Amino acid sequence: MLTINENEGSVEIETDRYQAKILTEGYVTGVGAESFVDKRTGAKDLGFGLCIVDFLLESGINNSGISTPPNYRWGDLVHGQLPKRYVELPQICTKAKKLPFEIVKGKDFVALKQWFNWDSAQLPYRSGSLWEQWLVFPNGVGWFFAYDKVTSVNSVDSLVLRMDMPSHIKHKKGDSFKQIYLSYHGYIAAKEFEIDFAPDTRYLYQRTKDRAPERFIRAYQLNNGYWLAGMTLDPSIVYEAWCHQRSYVCMIQEIGGWPIKSGESLGVVNLIGFFENVGEMEQTFDQYQGMNEIQITKSGWHLQKIEK
Repeated sequence: MLTINENEGSVEIETDRYQAKILTEGYVTGVGAESFVDKRTGAKDLGFGLCIVDFLLESGINNSGISTPPNYRWGDLVHGQLPKRYVELPQICTKAKKLPFEIVKGKDFVALKQWFNWDSAQLPYRSGSLWEQWLVFPNGVGWFFAYDKVTSVNSVDSLVLRMDMPSHIKHKKGDSFKQIYLSYHGYIAAKEFEIDFAPDTRYLYQRTKDRAPERFIRAYQLNNGYWLAGMTLDPSIVYEAWCHQRSYVCMIQEIGGWPIKSGESLGVVNLIGFFENVGEMEQTFDQYQGMNEIQITKSGWHLQKIEK
């Protein structure tokens, strides 16, 4: 079963395992809030959307005192002691308002592409970098792929793309979920998120020069026991990942963080979906481990690993 319904401002996709709604207007990018629904159990995401995309950043403190948009705020419970600078804005999910899209339907999958050019930049950079996102919904499985790619118009020493992975978690003192699993940390009970805390005080992941984790999985267990997971198939791409409380559990994830020249691209493939247990997540991850690009035609989709 594969159906597509195009409505004003959204596209609804249904496979034999789940339903999903992609918003093309309003709060855009990724899969819309609470619209990713497992047909067998009724499980659904708990946040503001899955694989939601923000803006381009670089690490460091803004010392110039000169900027077109406001400086990046840090040093508080929201952003912690993690200084960064904006490279290009706006935040796509809240400010783009409407995105163009393209749909490809194959024999056993549906894919949808959206894109956006950032139109504001922090000096000395210029605007115009291109973000593209393919969402690929295969039939017969409880998950989908998200392939995000940025083609930069700037040369940047450490370019970072910020997104939510898999999603933030809305709750009141941990009432909507049982626990969180981070492959680079372990299990965290819902009660640990009753009080706000900054992202750099607990559960922060930052890439080191030594090695990346074998797997990069971030998941939360719903009250019915089912898990919703987001997996970055090439762990070395993840620059930084947060899991902290700020009236909701904030699951920001940043990719890149290496030098890029004008005209070059960085990309990431995430797998997002429902799973019965962590073992099933690991088995699925291992099947696609290392993949960081998707090629899509009407005849099918193809994952591949591009050397950085």
